[in-house]
Amino acid sequence: MSNNSILWQPAGLLSFITLFSLSASALAFQLDSDVAPQHQSAPAAEHAHASAAALHDEPQPLQLTAEQKQLANIELGQAQQGFNPSFTTVAVLDVDRDRSYTLVPQLDVRVLKRHISPGQLVQQGQALLTLGGVAVAEAQAAFINADSDWQRISAMSSSAISDSDRAAAQVAVEQARAVLQALPMTPVQIAQLRNNPKLIGQFELLAPISGRVQQDQSRLGQLQQAGQVLLQLTDESSLWVAAELTPTQASQLADATQILVRIDEQLLPAAVIGRTHQLNNATRTERLLARLDNRQTRWHAGQFAEVMLPQPSLEGVLLPDSALTRSSDGDWQVFIATEQGFIAQEVDILRSQRGWHLVAGVSSDSQLVLRGAFFLAAELAKSGFDVHNH
Repeated sequence: MSNNSILWQPAGLLSFITLFSLSASALAFQLDSDVAPQHQSAPAAEHAHASAAALHDEPQPLQLTAEQKQLANIELGQAQQGFNPSFTTVAVLDVDRDRSYTLVPQLDVRVLKRHISPGQLVQQGQALLTLGGVAVAEAQAAFINADSDWQRISAMSSSAISDSDRAAAQVAVEQARAVLQALPMTPVQIAQLRNNPKLIGQFELLAPISGRVQQDQSRLGQLQQAGQVLLQLTDESSLWVAAELTPTQASQLADATQILVRIDEQLLPAAVIGRTHQLNNATRTERLLARLDNRQTRWHAGQFAEVMLPQPSLEGVLLPDSALTRSSDGDWQVFIATEQGFIAQEVDILRSQRGWHLVAGVSSDSQLVLRGAFFLAAELAKSGFDVHNH
């Protein structure tokens, strides 16, 4: 028998089987060692997955640079609550009668010189026109004579003149003064006239208030009859809104203190100041008056407007088209401004009317993006945020 055949003797076969068994045991131990750590790390992996999911659920603020904000022309504000975009009426802007002054001389006057142009903004005390004429000269002369008589009589003793004559002289000078004030001349101008009679025949018409020149009817050399309007000065920092209400609308506004005025796609609050409580015979409507803050003088008397009337029990807030965009899943959304950035919030549109929407799902106290939301939505899409976890 050869030497190679010895390996297959019983003793050799036993050694081979023992070696194979040891190798299998080592492989099983190695497999158990690899699997055991995986079973031990399963809770940790599950916790990490939950943390990642929670982080994904939380809305991530969108941050913009100063250049991006300027480019987007973002406008922030709070939405109005308690107004229905379908509950509206027509209106027209008018001058604030408490801040307007119509100059109407009560004597015939001639325009000697103009110091203003139509639409000019003037300050109180600024010269508007130089006026004169026969009636002006007569009134000024009458005052100077009456004042001279009164100065002489008031210096006399009570024994030298009767009380009735003294009273008549005083009445005469005050009457003459009142005629000059009706021109109108100011107290300073009247005092200067008394001290310098050479000023008889003309005077400068001064602006009684600061405002803008309107309804300018004066012409050089023109003889303006008493009672006719020369011009009007208007303080445009405040305007009146005159809205026409149907009887049904009027019955729902008994306690209204504020309305919303829509002018050139902008919605502005106006404080209610009164109602006529009388129907117009032709239109069968009642007029409501409100005061509109116009300190930036963007609006002018005569402009047409639309008024949204209040409905306090109505749920939802009022937002323009420019505040609404579509989210990645097709829902409507708005952007809320926070210290960390802009956060998208899904909302529901309850009703719409000519570019304005009654929206539910956001508070009226939130600082919302009213203009520039489309830019934010685009930036949100580029950044890959999915704020709604869809």
